[in-house]
Amino acid sequence: MTWKIRPNCPEDVTQLADIYLSVRRQTFTWVDPGKFHREDFAAHTNGEVVSVCEGADGIAGFISIWAADDFIHMLYILPEFQGKGAGTALLKSLPGWPEHNYRLKCLVNNRDAKAFYLAHGFQVTGRGASPEGDYEELSFTPAPVE
Repeated sequence: MTWKIRPNCPEDVTQLADIYLSVRRQTFTWVDPGKFHREDFAAHTNGEVVSVCEGADGIAGFISIWAADDFIHMLYILPEFQGKGAGTALLKSLPGWPEHNYRLKCLVNNRDAKAFYLAHGFQVTGRGASPEGDYEELSFTPAPVE
């Protein structure tokens, strides 16, 4: 599948909020789904750089980064597009990828996401707790140039 990565635009906000809401409710089964709201997307991405992944069938997902800290805050892909390269395309679109250090937090119970990040060169570098459960901090450190 061919993916196009582009900056989000105002017309995307409703669809991205729907993706964020539905994927969280489907994935974070250990959290009360009533804790997730459509308005969360705008609040949680405020001040972040959001990029959209599009295919022939429309928007597949998005990535949100806090650029000042090289922190990947969110990467969400609709279930029907997971495992088809959309998440990889979003990672590869990051500024300086793969020569740049990035980090993120991944909920321990989100095993599929952790496997995805580990397969893309991230390593566990810390642990913590959040309202949604325990998480691991994952860091991407480029391989040294020989």
